[in-house]
Amino acid sequence: MKIIKYFFEFISIISLFFIFKIIGLKNASNLGSVLGRFIGPLFRSKEIIKQNIKTALGEIDKKEETMIINSMWSNIGRTFAEYVFLKDFKFNRTNFDHMKIKGINYLEKIKKNNETVIFYSCHFANFELMAMELDKFGIKCAAIYRPLNNFFLNPLMEYLRMKYICPIQIPKGRMGIREIIGKVKDGYSVALMVDQRVSEGPRTLFFNKLAHTTTIPAQLALKYNCKLVPISIERKDGTNFEINIHEPYKIEKTGNDDEDTKNITLKINQTIEKMIIKNPKQWIWSHNRWK
Repeated sequence: MKIIKYFFEFISIISLFFIFKIIGLKNASNLGSVLGRFIGPLFRSKEIIKQNIKTALGEIDKKEETMIINSMWSNIGRTFAEYVFLKDFKFNRTNFDHMKIKGINYLEKIKKNNETVIFYSCHFANFELMAMELDKFGIKCAAIYRPLNNFFLNPLMEYLRMKYICPIQIPKGRMGIREIIGKVKDGYSVALMVDQRVSEGPRTLFFNKLAHTTTIPAQLALKYNCKLVPISIERKDGTNFEINIHEPYKIEKTGNDDEDTKNITLKINQTIEKMIIKNPKQWIWSHNRWK
């Protein structure tokens, strides 16, 4: 049954991709917004989304809650439609630049000094564009991603990511850890999203509630003395975006690696909490983050 389900999902998505390509980036993004609002709620639990919002933001007005949820689905739909146009984003093949970068001086310094750093972010706006912009800027970087469950669709998504986002793509999981370490030893920086629940790892406070959290950034920073660089991305208007490269920071070592890992991971969570509070309409609230 799962094979049949994945096959029909694949056919449906490929069909939509053809439609998106025909109507162009702006129209496709707008159509994706409509589809996201209409189809998204059919596949994700409304109760989990509402509970996540309550956990993070507390009791808020129902109107504001509805606005956040609708905006989230709109953004997810737009991001889905924009996969067809990754090549356009990569090479600025339209008549205007879609991306504004704040904190570009930090990237210039990292590139000039050939530093190995750990870039981390959340699933905001079109999150795929983060690693793409780092690669476009000339940062020697490896991106960590979560393979799709749909084995018909995953090869296509991996192809798109490697060709247009970042050529070095490393899947999450135990097998990927060795490759990550190898790339860091070779002088590559690492880019990853840290807001999703992981199956393994310590439970760390996230919005004052314990959640399984990846410790990869902390472990790499401790072992290889890498700076950590938070990045946030915001959809400003339709297909226009702004990436904010926050100031790189060094970690503090006490000699107790376990305790240091906990403290570094907690600080990372606190940093992305601020990003989410600032831009709640573009974060993906549908993850069962506190399971």
